[in-house]
Amino acid sequence: MENTISKQIAEFAVNLKYADLPEQVIETVKHFLYDSIGCAFGGYRTKDVNILRNIYTNMGGKQEATLLGFGDKIPAVNATLVNSLMIRALDFNDIYWKEDPSHPSDLIPAALAVGEIVDVSMEEVMVAIVLAYEFEQRLCEFAVPGVRERKWHHATLTQFVSPIVAGKLLGLTVAQMVNAIGISGSHNHTIGCPTAGKLTMMKNTVDPMAVQSGVLAALMAKDGYTGTAAVFEGKEGLMDVFGPKWDEEKLVGNLGESYKILECGMKAFPTEALTHTHISAALKVVTENNINYDDIEEVTVMTIARACDILFDSHKYRPDSRETADHSLPYCIAAALVDHQITTKTFSEEKMKDERIWSVIDKIKGIASDEFEKMFPAKQPSKVTITTKKGETFSTYLEYPKGDPREPMTKEDLTAKFNALSEGLLTAERQQVIQDLIFSCEEKSCQEFMSELIFEKKII
Repeated sequence: MENTISKQIAEFAVNLKYADLPEQVIETVKHFLYDSIGCAFGGYRTKDVNILRNIYTNMGGKQEATLLGFGDKIPAVNATLVNSLMIRALDFNDIYWKEDPSHPSDLIPAALAVGEIVDVSMEEVMVAIVLAYEFEQRLCEFAVPGVRERKWHHATLTQFVSPIVAGKLLGLTVAQMVNAIGISGSHNHTIGCPTAGKLTMMKNTVDPMAVQSGVLAALMAKDGYTGTAAVFEGKEGLMDVFGPKWDEEKLVGNLGESYKILECGMKAFPTEALTHTHISAALKVVTENNINYDDIEEVTVMTIARACDILFDSHKYRPDSRETADHSLPYCIAAALVDHQITTKTFSEEKMKDERIWSVIDKIKGIASDEFEKMFPAKQPSKVTITTKKGETFSTYLEYPKGDPREPMTKEDLTAKFNALSEGLLTAERQQVIQDLIFSCEEKSCQEFMSELIFEKKII
C-alpha cells in the first residue's frame, strides 16, 4: 500500500493503546468528557435537538445506541448526529484555534455510539477520544492559512477525523481505516455560510453531520467498501482542490511524542470562541469600576480583523436568533454590560427582548488591530475601552480568556458549569453520581456508562 497521509494516520490510530496514554492525558479526557456531557444536558431542551430527535425516533430502526438524557435507543449512525448536536447546540463546548478553529468534543458521540454497538470498555472509548482530539487539532494547523480563511467551514476538517474515531472502535485494519477516511473525505466539504452573516440552526449542525457521516463511512469500510487512498494529497484531493500551502509535518509529524488534547481549551461562556477574551475584558471593566449600562457613552473593542468580520457585521447588531446572538460580539458585550454576566439564559427569547440591551448595543464598536492580528492565535488579545457620559474612560487589556490551557478551568469550575447546565434535569445527588461515574469511567463498559446518562425524570 502506498504510504499516503491517510495510511500514516491509520497506522498510528490502529496501533494506539490505552497503555500508551500518560496519566495526564487520561485525566484530561475525563475532564473533556465531563464538560461535553454537561453541554449535552444543556442542549437537551433546545428546539434543534428536539426536531432531530423526533425525526429519528419516528423513523425507528435497530436499537443500538442511547440518546444522552432522553434514553431512546436508535441506530448508532443516527444517535451520533443527535448526541453530537446536543453537545454543540449551545456553542458551549470546547475550542481549539490555530490556523483553523475546531470543537473536538463534537466527535465524542462517534466513540460513544460505536462503543455501544461493539460494547467495548470505556478505556477503549477514551483511546478513540484521544484520536479525535489528536487529528482534529492537527488538521487545524494543516492548512496555511486555514480552510476557514479560504471561505470553507471547519466541518470540512471533521469529515476526515470521524471515521478514525469510529473505525478505531470497530477494529478496522490499516487498509480499512484508509478506506474509511477516503469514503468520508470525498463528500462532506462544508461551505462557510453556516457561520457567516445571519446564522441559522445549521451553524451548530454541520459539524455533527460530518461526525455522523464518518460513522457511516467506518461501517462501510468494515464491510469492504473502498475509498480514495490519497484523499489528502492525490489528484483533485483536499490539498489540490483547496489550494497551496499545507504543513504536512503538522498533520503527521512526531505522532505519539505528545498529545494534542493537552493543548485544547474549554469555554467559560456559551458563545463563539473569538468573543471570550472580549467578554472577559468587558466584565472586568464594568465590575471593577462599578459601571452601570446607562452610564455608558461609548464602548470600543479592539480585536483581530477576522473577529471584526465575523462578529461585527450588520446582522450581528440586530440578532433575531440564538445562533446569531451567540456569534454577535455587540450583543454579547451589551448583555455583559447590562447583567454583568453571560450565561445560557443570555440567549433566551425573553432576554433577547430586553430593552436595556438594545439601548446600549449601538454604542459598541469594533476596531481591527494589525498588532493584535500578528499576535493571534498564540494569543487572543482584547482591549475594551468604556467611555462614560461623564467623560471618564476605563480600559482593560487581556491576552486570553478563562478556559485557555494557560488559564484552565478547574474541576470545580467544570462542576459549577455542569450543575448549571443540568439544573432542573438532575437532582444534586444524581449530578454527583454522574461526576463520579465519569471520573472513574475506565471501570465501566460503554454500554454500562451510557445507561447511567439518562434522566430519571424529564422536565421540559
